[in-house]
Amino acid sequence: MCLPVNYNASRFATVVAFGLGVVFLLGSCTAIPRGAALKSEILAQNRATPDDFSVYPVTRDELPRIAAWNRQMFVPRPWISHTGTEAQTIQPGDQVNLVIWDSEANSLLTAPEQKSTALQNMVVGRDGHIFIPYVGRVDIGGKTPEQARLHIQSRMEDIAPSAQVQLAMVPGARQKVDMVGGVSSPGSYPLEDPDGQNSVLGLIAQAGGVSSTMNPQVSLIRSGQVYRTSLASLYDNPRLDAVVRGRDKLFVEDDDRYFRALGASGQEAIIPFDQEVVSALDAMAMMSGLSDARANPGNILILREYDTPLAGEGEPQHRRTIFTVDLTRADGLFSAGKFHIMPRDTVLVTEAATVSASTIIGIFSDALRISNSVQ
Repeated sequence: MCLPVNYNASRFATVVAFGLGVVFLLGSCTAIPRGAALKSEILAQNRATPDDFSVYPVTRDELPRIAAWNRQMFVPRPWISHTGTEAQTIQPGDQVNLVIWDSEANSLLTAPEQKSTALQNMVVGRDGHIFIPYVGRVDIGGKTPEQARLHIQSRMEDIAPSAQVQLAMVPGARQKVDMVGGVSSPGSYPLEDPDGQNSVLGLIAQAGGVSSTMNPQVSLIRSGQVYRTSLASLYDNPRLDAVVRGRDKLFVEDDDRYFRALGASGQEAIIPFDQEVVSALDAMAMMSGLSDARANPGNILILREYDTPLAGEGEPQHRRTIFTVDLTRADGLFSAGKFHIMPRDTVLVTEAATVSASTIIGIFSDALRISNSVQ
């Protein structure tokens, strides 16, 4: 069967038309559906408007300077170091239980057949005093339980020279720490160690341990000041396991820092910090690596916006700064492992230029198949 004479001519015209379309698309790659930008597209804007942002490569030579910028711009919250013990003292609102032993036959404090008498649940007043029969008001506020016992015993010498005193203290509201949240059993916990060894980790353990899992952060509120550190830091450095005081408030929460993963990566998402320090290589793993079919490992861009531009010599002159990482070179890989991702950074994995060409060829092939089917 013979085809019409104009069939080949029509097909030739179709091929030429699509060929010209391919040339046009290759010259204007931005019109192609893609999941990420090319490095050349982003950095071309810097050449057009150099005052808009700065560009720095992540290399061994640049790392010390970049680290200095981070230290200057991001100051961590303070924390209280372990400075020694703080012996527990009697405070207003505490309860005191006394047992007074007296062997004298005509004692004012005990019955003839008794050797001791108990004075229970005596609440320490706002002025630090308690009342003891035949003795009067006794000031024990601010004293340790042992100091208070000796003071009471000395005050009783006038009425019972041979009397011996036992004292037990029940902490009141001023001697408790509130475990607000982030632990298995929130609540108010009394400071039970009389030697002042009530530490942050000890209170967390008493409350059943932490319930947060994403790099838990420990916050301590004391006298209107907030102190914060990571739980991992308390584990690693015993000197940071601070001694708590009455009326302190403790809570544990997930780390609220995050970075953004965009482009030709394994996932595009808001990714929270799962450890205290996240390097660029850590970030690559946290975002499920690079897309094998799309990513350009030689052109990873880290976009950061400083709060204010730094004016010192050798420092970034713009708030908007882009750091470029080349994972195809040994220096780039080692340097990426030492480059610290900062909160709210954007890690953009650019696409390889060949992806655009492959997309165009695919579009052309599909269109040609449709044309053959129609004809």
